[in-house]
Amino acid sequence: MIFIPLPCQRETMADTSSAQPVFRFAPSPNGLLHLGHALSAMLNHDMAQAASGRFLLRIEDIDRTRCRPEFETAIFDDLAWLGLEWEQPARRQSDHLDLYASALKRLDDMGLVYPSVMSRGEIKAAVAEAETKGRTWPRDPDGAPLYPGSERDLGHDARNAILAADKPHAWRLDMQRAALAAAATPLTWQETGHGPEGETGLIAADPAAWGDVILSRSDAPSSYHLSVVVDDALQGITHVVRGRDLYHATSVHRLLQRLLDLPEPVYHHHRLLLGADGRKLSKSNRDTGIQAFRQAGRTPADIRALIL
Repeated sequence: MIFIPLPCQRETMADTSSAQPVFRFAPSPNGLLHLGHALSAMLNHDMAQAASGRFLLRIEDIDRTRCRPEFETAIFDDLAWLGLEWEQPARRQSDHLDLYASALKRLDDMGLVYPSVMSRGEIKAAVAEAETKGRTWPRDPDGAPLYPGSERDLGHDARNAILAADKPHAWRLDMQRAALAAAATPLTWQETGHGPEGETGLIAADPAAWGDVILSRSDAPSSYHLSVVVDDALQGITHVVRGRDLYHATSVHRLLQRLLDLPEPVYHHHRLLLGADGRKLSKSNRDTGIQAFRQAGRTPADIRALIL
């Protein structure tokens, strides 16, 4: 395999004015960790140590259909084998669903979210119909078509009818209204790593590129976007170190932080590790798993030499 580096008690918001830096590694227990996870975990751990800071572990287990206890146990085992130490206990998102619900309610009270019922199939059909008529449909930075916003301007009665019908639905951020609500000063973030095109320094955020993102679904109490900003604030995270595949998503996170009056971390997006097929590593690629390397007799030093 060839790897190519590419350029519940009530909580209160943590005080991030402290001089001590706080880093975190936040995997989802929906599969075994691979070398890309090892890179991110080691960078966070090493940067925390170099800055005399704290290193936290967060288990992002909101998706109960895919997350499994055995994968969570494997995360602990793999990180310990790599020689990483984190503050105990690790935070589990599933223990704090009320906090994400509170954040969503606050956005709802501000008139910035709406319920949407279009399925993926319906969205795909709407996009296909528009494109057959010669219209270029806007897509987000990951290449997915933006939501049509069919329910964005529903009246009070129509909205209540959706909720009363108990149909599967998602809560989406009204991006246009949200951007206006956050427009008092330019929305930026401080980048100490590099974006896909080498971007670094003060970066101008562009959340509108994502359209009306999902913040919650009837089968998942919070989206990644919403839970990550709430958790980072509650844990006092000062430095978010993560893969470059999440670089553009930072625009959405900065918008939510502005809307919810949450502190702004420093961001550092690191290179991705790719497999021989040129794609970023996936949990489905078992031959790149940390556990597989361990079982093959490799050492933590071998892993460091391979990826750092």
